[in-house]
Amino acid sequence: MARYTGADCKRCRREKQKLFLKGAKCESAKCPIEIRPYPPGEHGRGRTKDSEYLLQLREKQKCARIYGVLEKQFVNYYKEANQKTGKTGENLLRILETRLDNVVYRAGFAKSRDHARQLVRHGHITVNGRKNDIPSARVAVNDIVEVRERSRNLTPFAVAQGEAGDKTVPAWLEANAGKLRILVHSMPERQVIDTQVQEQLIVELYSK
Repeated sequence: MARYTGADCKRCRREKQKLFLKGAKCESAKCPIEIRPYPPGEHGRGRTKDSEYLLQLREKQKCARIYGVLEKQFVNYYKEANQKTGKTGENLLRILETRLDNVVYRAGFAKSRDHARQLVRHGHITVNGRKNDIPSARVAVNDIVEVRERSRNLTPFAVAQGEAGDKTVPAWLEANAGKLRILVHSMPERQVIDTQVQEQLIVELYSK
């Protein structure tokens, strides 16, 4: 399975904002973007003017990096979103939000999407009572996502239970930290998706 193995903090610095890829480190004073709030590289401080194309490209890159999706899969998501009724950009974000790894992260059962992806891949998560170890699997309305019974005593889930209520769970999900269960109430609408992305720029990029 292809995945990015480089430094996550460089990705945040390249986008000039926190993408929250490293969990608790992003909230601390040790976050590199707090120390060096400019793109990495020899000429990072010298970049001043961005073209229209570069702005669109950076927005696409930022969105893909936030959700941990590589280029080929992101393009496929865009094509799927473009074929659906409604606004393509909103459809794209809805597809990304309903990924299983993102749902586990949004519910507060993992510190980051990378962490959530690892928990799913290791077989700790079930959907409607059946083990699902595919991070990109999509949830649907009324699905029940749970931590497997034999995994509930593991440290990540004990921490999640202890920190229940510290993280705001989106309105389209209902998280029960005590039972380590998530209920999908509905599909997410754009107004409840707090991802700081201008999806229209992504649509403009792929529409060329």
